[in-house]
Amino acid sequence: MNFSEISKSIGSLRRNGLGAPILLMVIMAMVVVPLAPFMLDLLFTFNIALSIVILLAVVYVMRPMEFSAFPTVLLVVTVLRLALNVASTRVVLLHGHEGTSAAGHVIEAFGEFVIGGHYSVGFVVFAILTIINFMVVTKGAERVSEVAARFTLDALPGKQMAIDADMNAGILTREEATARRNEVREEADFYGSMDGSSKFIRGDAMAGILILFINIIGGLLIGTLEHGLPIEVALKNYTLLTIGDGLVAQLPSLLLSTSVAILVTRMSRSQDMGQQLISQVFGQPRVLLITGGLMFAVGLVPGMPNMAFLALGIACGGIGWLMLQREAQKKLEAKTEATDAAPAKPQELSWEDVSPEDALGLEVGYRLIPLVDARKGGELMSRIKGVRKKLTQELGFLVPPVHVRDNLELQPGAYRITLHGVPLASGQVYPDRELALNSGRVFGAVEGIPTRDPTYGLEALWIEKSTREHAQTQGYTVVDAGTVIATHISQVIKDNAPELLGHDEAQALLNGLAKSTPKLVEDLVPKTLALSVFVKVLQGLLAERIPLRNLRGIAEALSEHAPRSQDPGALISVVRVALGRQIVQEINGMEPELPVLTLAPQLERVLQDSLQSGGAVLEPGLAERMHKSLTDSVMQRESSGEPSVLLVPSSLRPLLSKFTRQTIPGLHVLAYNEVPDSKKIRMLGAVAY
Repeated sequence: MNFSEISKSIGSLRRNGLGAPILLMVIMAMVVVPLAPFMLDLLFTFNIALSIVILLAVVYVMRPMEFSAFPTVLLVVTVLRLALNVASTRVVLLHGHEGTSAAGHVIEAFGEFVIGGHYSVGFVVFAILTIINFMVVTKGAERVSEVAARFTLDALPGKQMAIDADMNAGILTREEATARRNEVREEADFYGSMDGSSKFIRGDAMAGILILFINIIGGLLIGTLEHGLPIEVALKNYTLLTIGDGLVAQLPSLLLSTSVAILVTRMSRSQDMGQQLISQVFGQPRVLLITGGLMFAVGLVPGMPNMAFLALGIACGGIGWLMLQREAQKKLEAKTEATDAAPAKPQELSWEDVSPEDALGLEVGYRLIPLVDARKGGELMSRIKGVRKKLTQELGFLVPPVHVRDNLELQPGAYRITLHGVPLASGQVYPDRELALNSGRVFGAVEGIPTRDPTYGLEALWIEKSTREHAQTQGYTVVDAGTVIATHISQVIKDNAPELLGHDEAQALLNGLAKSTPKLVEDLVPKTLALSVFVKVLQGLLAERIPLRNLRGIAEALSEHAPRSQDPGALISVVRVALGRQIVQEINGMEPELPVLTLAPQLERVLQDSLQSGGAVLEPGLAERMHKSLTDSVMQRESSGEPSVLLVPSSLRPLLSKFTRQTIPGLHVLAYNEVPDSKKIRMLGAVAY
């Protein structure tokens, strides 16, 4: 059988899912079936090569989660090594009296070449390797795995809440949020598995010590009693074979222990271990210069190995100096490019210099500039893009871009959100910290700078990034500074959506609708309804938090009633009736019943009389009493987890909706004819004054 046939056979086993079971069966068979010395040589060599492969895979992996199969691989390799120990022990005890080559050339080489044929030296070397493996590497890796598993599991609820907050703010899409949740769950499973799998290495090290003494004692008894060897010959043969066997097994064990320690101490960054070491340890010129100076000074001390210290000091200093020169060259090139890009002389002013204000703007202090600079790892621009995409899908029209600029008049960590050049909201963030939001289910205290969330006004703390996991375990929802700003922008856009929809946006919506229903659009605007009135209707719907996704339903309702009235208020009421199913659906979903509040008959009569007499403004005393009654009802409904809906006659709905829109945002005011026939109404009570 040639090599290509062997490769095809291996590929067939892998595709059929038979490779792993067959490998495990072969490993288990090694414990029972005697192996020839030649097979032991091959398997020991394969074990060493496999350990090196795993170590290099750990070094070059970008993030620990990319090697999620590592706990299983660790178990299989450990079982393989223990099976080899059993197989080699059998050969050593059966044929050890024949000489040091009885168990194969690999064990003989480690017994003769590595330790020079001195079993006392070999015993010391084996003891040192075992102590290093068992007391240092394995014990440290086990502790790190245990702590990482505990903190990862404790932080799991907080991470889930942070993902939900990012999705609600539009920073993440539903698919991205699902992927993030899966990643968090896989991370918890991975570190939990690593906590358990590190016990394999610890047990393997202890087993190696016991096997060493068992083989030596057993070999002496067998060699002297059964084969009649002199005690010094038996001691030499069996001890060299046992120590060689132990070293062959201990070397891969040390490599795997190092792999475990490296993997569990790695940070989750998209860099391999070599890149991290170069950038963080050897990538700082000042560190190399100071080190080189100290080594050179030590090399001048009489009695020291002068050449070694002087050579190393000169090398470190030279590398540090070259790195400083390279950094200076990069700064000079950047300055030259900036100078070349600047205009040679001021240009004459023109009408092009008179530009309209941006619909949406974000002004940031100078400390927040790295957040919007993608070249420096800033993610704020991509998050703002995600917010725009989510709100565009929710509101039903294209949200304009957010123009970001720096403003030196602001505080270094401050930002300001503008609408058509007018500041609407502002806040202060710390780019080197993270915001821990108190969601009401906090179990302990966390150190930080007290503040309030600029979007919702929740109590919060600006904490150090290193305490993020601790804060999440205490029940806080932790977000970074970019997420805080993006969430604030999202809320400002929702609150001011009517002002972002103008004639051009309305015409673009009509052009999109004309592709599927050209006749409807042709008969509506401008034949039946002026574009300006159409814009006011859409703005009114957005002001009442009704998305424009069902634009066809809106256009059909307007086309039917526009010939009888051009009043935007009347047309909005008509459109609301047509969209009644959508409106109620967004209030309480698929629930069969809609819990509602109504107006007391006396209050309803007073409001009807006020409206018929031409009064569009409520009497102050009546307005204050009614507002208090509505607020108490809404707070009671929110505490029970049900939506607050006020069901009123269609003539009173616009007045009461405008009255409660800003002061009681959680109250939905519906007209009787807006509730679809398929929805049952459950009366909760009447609002009096």
